[in-house]
Amino acid sequence: MELGNISKPTYGPGPEAPGSSTPGLVTMAHGFLRLVQPKPLPIDLINFGQSQSEFSQEDIHELLLYELGFLICAAIGLIFIILVPLVGCCFCCCRC
Repeated sequence: MELGNISKPTYGPGPEAPGSSTPGLVTMAHGFLRLVQPKPLPIDLINFGQSQSEFSQEDIHELLLYELGFLICAAIGLIFIILVPLVGCCFCCCRC
């Protein structure tokens, strides 16, 4: 086994992503994520060294706008979790 120069190592391109047997599903998942969250994360707003009381209202508003797609998806999911069993129960119990 050859170690090469340990003090100044050379790095290769790194591991490649494994090939997928379902490229259609991978494309669909990435398309959904691009639709829900089209903008990159505003890293300049996030400083883990500061306390939560130091966040301004504008920073919180911008972070909520960044997460708006996920919040809408969560709200739709909660509506489905509540409405689907309720409608199913109405169809099963109240066969009018």
